[in-house]
Amino acid sequence: MATHSTELAVLGAGPGGYAAAFLAADLGMQVTLIDREPNPGGVCVYRGCIPSKALLHVAKLLTEAKHASAWGLDFGEPRIDLGKLREWKNQVVAKLTGGTGQLGRLRKVRYIQGDAAIVDPTTFDVQTAGGVQRVCFEHAILATGSRPSVIASLKLDSPRVMDSTGALELNDIPKTLLVVGGGYIGLELGTVYAALGSKVTVVEMMPGLLPGADRDLVAVLEKRVQQMCEAVLLRTKVVSMNDVRGGIKVTFENDSLERSEQVFEKVLVSIGRRPNSEIPGLEHTKIEVDAKGFIKTDPRRRTAEPTLYAIGDVAGEPMLAHKASHEARATVEGIHGEKVIFDPAAIPAVVFTDPEVAWCGLTEDDAKKQGRRVDIAKFPWGASGRATTLDRNDGLTKLVIEPGSERVLGVGLVGSGAGELIAEGVLAVEMGALASDIKLTIHPHPTLSETVMESAEIYYGQSTHAYRPRRR
Repeated sequence: MATHSTELAVLGAGPGGYAAAFLAADLGMQVTLIDREPNPGGVCVYRGCIPSKALLHVAKLLTEAKHASAWGLDFGEPRIDLGKLREWKNQVVAKLTGGTGQLGRLRKVRYIQGDAAIVDPTTFDVQTAGGVQRVCFEHAILATGSRPSVIASLKLDSPRVMDSTGALELNDIPKTLLVVGGGYIGLELGTVYAALGSKVTVVEMMPGLLPGADRDLVAVLEKRVQQMCEAVLLRTKVVSMNDVRGGIKVTFENDSLERSEQVFEKVLVSIGRRPNSEIPGLEHTKIEVDAKGFIKTDPRRRTAEPTLYAIGDVAGEPMLAHKASHEARATVEGIHGEKVIFDPAAIPAVVFTDPEVAWCGLTEDDAKKQGRRVDIAKFPWGASGRATTLDRNDGLTKLVIEPGSERVLGVGLVGSGAGELIAEGVLAVEMGALASDIKLTIHPHPTLSETVMESAEIYYGQSTHAYRPRRR
């Protein structure tokens, strides 16, 4: 058995794992990065964020080309070469993962491709194609990520039933597709298949789509989804699925306990993700796992085992790549001896549908649940010159403001490109900006970013492009 020692071992090479390994190497530490894929990237790059956004770009282009007839441009019916589309998506993934691999080599990070098991709090055994390698370390970071959740009662061994990973393979374009789950993953992938020609139905057991997001933001998206889909079934659950000739027969039950049946060519089950905390050998440590399967950590992301840390999806919500990357930085800096904890004021969330939905900091819904009084300022994109030139007035920008201090506690956006605009909101919340700071910050014209400034102007009853006298 080959054995080597390292200062820091990182298990999992996703956006959290490789960010941790690269920063540790930049700080002069000896680092070993372990993952089953040939290059760093993790689920995000191989089977998640990146391939889905590549396909969403295609979906948006198809939608805009169709919509362009209203402007006097008619491109005709598009011809979709599915094989070439898959090849392009795969090239995007290969380019990015190849790039991260090269960055690791430049930093002298030792990369081991294989499956690791914990031997003890300072040792991993990694099963590689060439045999077992033992890695002895001073500290280790567990960044094993997550996987699609499965409903045991609906588990069906059929190629017609897909999870998010299978949907991204894009093996074909089904004539009819049921998306089980109205969260961000289901809506993003449903958007892709609808644009490619599938008749999509979305079923969600909650009263609205995107549970957790403010309802006024979701309402704008829901209008678009209703137009895009054959049907959106809210307050409805799937009670059974059966493989029948020509498709999957699905039985629905609404909140009135009424049942109905329908056959779909394919079904995408997208009900969330669960952490990969079932690491072989975890029982040889003091690590604790909570009821949801997340590894328990302190603010430094250290587990109950002093040598072991956990970051990313396996360490708790929100399960977002950029959250994992910043946890990685705080964790590595702590291991390096700096006094640091992971305690952000705002972690942005973006749903890459069309229109996009993005928010950060305190939401209006959360403020209501907490019984916290806040002021809300909204600017409708119908009053935005840039949105009008794009023929995309279906948008809204809102600020959640603390009464008295006028500090910005949260920002929400829905509209074309909302994900690119939310970073300003994150900065405002993190820096403790006041609504007046945003109002007095000159934004370029004509841009969608102006809607953030004009939301602040509305708070003071001074918006140039919307008449909203301030209530006093």
